Amino acid sequence: MTKSKMGKCLRIVQMHWGFPPTIGGVETHLTLIGPALVRRKHKVYLLTGLPPDTPVDEDYNGMKVIRTPYFDLNWLSKRGFLGLEHQLKDYMFSTLDKIKPDIIHAHNMHYFSRLHGKLLNEYAKANKVPLVLTAHNVWDDGLFLDLTTKIVKWNHVIAVSQYIKDELEGVGLKDKDVTVVYHGIDVNHFKPAAPSAEIIKKYPRLKGKRIIFHPARMGLAKGCDTSIKAMSEVVKQIPDAMLVLCGTKHIIDWNSTQEKDIAYLLHLVKILHLEENVFVNMIPHKIIPKFYNISSVSLYPSSACEPFGITMLESLASGVPMVVTDAGGMPEIIKEGLNGFVVRVKRHFELADKIIRLLKDDELRKRLGENGREMVTSNFTVEKMTDDTLKVYEKVLGKGN
Repeated sequence: MTKSKMGKCLRIVQMHWGFPPTIGGVETHLTLIGPALVRRKHKVYLLTGLPPDTPVDEDYNGMKVIRTPYFDLNWLSKRGFLGLEHQLKDYMFSTLDKIKPDIIHAHNMHYFSRLHGKLLNEYAKANKVPLVLTAHNVWDDGLFLDLTTKIVKWNHVIAVSQYIKDELEGVGLKDKDVTVVYHGIDVNHFKPAAPSAEIIKKYPRLKGKRIIFHPARMGLAKGCDTSIKAMSEVVKQIPDAMLVLCGTKHIIDWNSTQEKDIAYLLHLVKILHLEENVFVNMIPHKIIPKFYNISSVSLYPSSACEPFGITMLESLASGVPMVVTDAGGMPEIIKEGLNGFVVRVKRHFELADKIIRLLKDDELRKRLGENGREMVTSNFTVEKMTDDTLKVYEKVLGKGN
């Protein structure tokens, strides 16, 4: 082990399919971990996709972002992978050769493309560069199994929750090779604050309403339909309640399902006659903190096994209690009666009951919100996440390659 690799400055390549303006949990994570590593005096590069109207190269708070269509899943899903091997290999290898990384840290590269995984493994082996994977999710098919356990030799795997770690061990990874590193957020960006008049002015339909915020992207897997169905019960007791469903046009939509899901959700609102109590809009990501500040309750009733859910931390840090489903890693963060409530998947009556309880009990809502804020500031900060990530790097680099 050379002194340079354990010294103060590492050359770190992060890899993922998307980065803002593409928005999602992994993308949000990268906006935080990359600059945080830069602040620790490391050199950080992100190799990612190239959505329309974005620069090929940019500086993001000290992190060098390198974009290419070869990492753009929306483009690749239409174009296909046939005939790309030589071009992708030339691009990937030449880009990495220029950087000369000490470590390559991939995010969700254990899915979507055998070709990318094969070439990444080939480069790492030839150049003796250790590979770290952060598994932000798991999938139930052969592609996931192959990329996680066979095609790529990961030197270490970071799981974003104990649920993900358990799933990885279930397909053959060893306990010693997987470390749980929970997400962290900027608790100065998401914090309790007085409701913003700017938001009410921009969205006048929200004036005078009791806001119930569903901050996950719009889709059936995120439980938006369950939230809408719950509102049928909520408005019977709280007529001025308003469910806010937010989303963004910029996501990785490999199977092109978002538009279909949104169309169904809008139809469901009409069928249930909830047009006055459900607000659906594509909300700019930069003003999301202000939406928490006007909200009384947040929801994340996912019908899928959510690996973590960064929005839980955002809500709690903002002093807003959250109701989630007992799916995936969410119950690791939301504790029943401490900072929110946990309900069963697809049980909209249970969800409605918890919403009504929180909206009617100001003291309960305040206590859960304060507990949530304290929990995040103590255990789920960017600083702690960065410390834990660097410990994994040190462990991998300390072993040599």
